[in-house]
Amino acid sequence: MPMRCPTCGTQYGDEARFCTKDGARLATADVSARATAARHPDAPIAEPNSGPATSHANMTGQVLDRRYLIVKKVGEGGMSYVYLARDVSTEQRYAIKILSPSLAQEANAMARLRREAALGIRLAHPNVCHIVRMGETEEGLVYVVMPFVEGEILSDRNYRVGLTTLADTGRFITEIADGLQVAHALGIVHRDLKPENIMVCKKSDGTEFAVVMDFGLAKERKASGELQKLTATGIILGTPEFMSPEQLRGKPLDARTDIYSLALMTYEMLTGKLPFEGSNQQAMMIARLRNDPIPAKNRRPDLPDSLDVVLLKGMARETTDRYATAPEFAAALRAAIG
Repeated sequence: MPMRCPTCGTQYGDEARFCTKDGARLATADVSARATAARHPDAPIAEPNSGPATSHANMTGQVLDRRYLIVKKVGEGGMSYVYLARDVSTEQRYAIKILSPSLAQEANAMARLRREAALGIRLAHPNVCHIVRMGETEEGLVYVVMPFVEGEILSDRNYRVGLTTLADTGRFITEIADGLQVAHALGIVHRDLKPENIMVCKKSDGTEFAVVMDFGLAKERKASGELQKLTATGIILGTPEFMSPEQLRGKPLDARTDIYSLALMTYEMLTGKLPFEGSNQQAMMIARLRNDPIPAKNRRPDLPDSLDVVLLKGMARETTDRYATAPEFAAALRAAIG
């Protein structure tokens, strides 16, 4: 579906996410289908699949591993499909990520995924969608079971509400940072932190809170070291707009990579745009390696001066110049916004 910049009106293909002219997030006429499915889990579902042979992309109506009834598809990516499922014995609802066969055949990737799944089970935290278990069917389908989290994807909320208030930004970033810290303490780096991987949920009293999704699943610790290979086709690992400089360079990653992405997300929540500009996506990535971020106050003059100090440190090109931990960044952000 074609994407359009709500600021300047420029149209892009369906692979684009941000306007290369002014950095604004692109949008379609309707809201993301993933968010709609997450917000309406009891919507009518498809009939059991009686067509082509079952595959990771075609599971609705099937019973996975004699245990999970696949209710409907709620998301997909280049390496996996995500389904809403129900445990046939307990009626508990889960989100199940089924990995692509090509990924499942990569021995190194699967060995790493199994290690991270074992750690991910220990990630139980109110602000993290953790891994419940990892399994493999007799047919060779590899899957990961997670709690089914209902809410609105942060990227959709950003588009719906426009600029996020300082109070909401401070609360969401603090909650995301708390979730990240649990993972970082276990040596797990998210590596693909972005608004599409944050779910904004509601408590019984209507209060919103943020949950970090998709921890450590099917991601490499290093991106390609050749910048010319970075394209807009989605073949690189991670989301280009929110990747840290060390990811773009193919360097080793640690918790400070997530802090960079968290600072970028904060900037976008407050300004509606990204802090770098370029004629195309590759130029924007090169700008991240060479240029300083555009001050947030240039985008939104009512922001306090102290906020830019915090954001610039969070988005420092060198990891040693950033905050050491995600909660440290969140605390500095709260202090800056009062």
